[in-house]
Amino acid sequence: QVQLVESGGGSVQAGDSLRLSCAASGRYSSYVMGWFRQAPGKERAFVAAIGGNGGSTYYTDSVKGRFTISRDNAKNTVYLQMNSLKPEDTAVYYCAASRNPFTTVQSTRGGSYDYWGQGTQVTVSS
Repeated sequence: QVQLVESGGGSVQAGDSLRLSCAASGRYSSYVMGWFRQAPGKERAFVAAIGGNGGSTYYTDSVKGRFTISRDNAKNTVYLQMNSLKPEDTAVYYCAASRNPFTTVQSTRGGSYDYWGQGTQVTVSS
C-alpha cells in the first residue's frame, strides 16, 4: 500500500513558477510515478511521468520545456517543477503511482495508476 500526499500548490501570476511535491509512504521506489491535472469542467489529464530509477520521463505536449518531473527516492518524494505558468495550467494536480511492472512512463491513462493523492490546487491568473 502506498499513500501519496501532494503539496506546493497556490495562486500565482502568469509566467511565475511553482514546485509541487508528492510525499510517498510505503514501497514506491520502483513504481512509475505520474502527475495528472483536472481543470474545472474537464476530465483528468496526464501531465508527466517518471520511471522508478528516474532515468526516463515523459510529458504531455503542452508542458514540454516548461515542466520538469523528478524524484528523490531517498526522500520518498516526487517533484513537478512548473515554470512559465499559463492560465490554462490552472487545475487540481494529482500525484499517482503504478505498482504494475508493465506500466511505462508513456502510460498516460489514469487507469494505469493504482494509488492517488488528494490533489493540490494550482491557480494561474493573467
